[in-house]
Amino acid sequence: MVFYFTSAVVDPPFTIYMGKDKYENEDLIKYGWPEDIWFHVDKLSSAHVYLRMPKGKTIDDIPPEVLVDCAQLVKNNSIQGCKMNNINVVYTAWANLKKTGDMDVGQIGFHKQKEVKIVAVEKKINEIVNRLEKTKEERFPDLAAEKEARDQEERNEKKAQLQEQKRREKEEQKKKKEMEELRWAKVFFVVVITYK
Repeated sequence: MVFYFTSAVVDPPFTIYMGKDKYENEDLIKYGWPEDIWFHVDKLSSAHVYLRMPKGKTIDDIPPEVLVDCAQLVKNNSIQGCKMNNINVVYTAWANLKKTGDMDVGQIGFHKQKEVKIVAVEKKINEIVNRLEKTKEERFPDLAAEKEARDQEERNEKKAQLQEQKRREKEEQKKKKEMEELRWAKVFFVVVITYK
């Protein structure tokens, strides 16, 4: 089961989601999307919270209000972190998550530490947590099928772009050939008239 939340502090709203436990986190790690940003309380146990970014947007495009929502949700879903003030929440692109066979269930590392960002959370803000909790939905998605559908859509888009590029190149070649033929026709016409 996956818990979904809606951050409607900006328009259009953002989808935030997290697993029920560390076993579910394994599936979220395995079937994440390139658009996903992963959040976790630094150096403490917490939920793995994901923010689904719009296609073409990166970690640097997260609206500040949405970043605060994610950080508050992570803090609230940390057994130790929810009771503490002045904690750090780390976040990075899903593609930067590193999972090796020797790691415990739910444990991850990073491919590039320098791509991990930190946001400080001074204290829990009940207003934010309560607003997010009101949007909470429990779902049982087929994560593998959703990822495959997303990847297939991306492959189809790339194929369509490639076909369009080939069509434009073919059109350009046709125009070049027509221009060349026209140029030679003019040259031939001038030559014929000159010799008459």
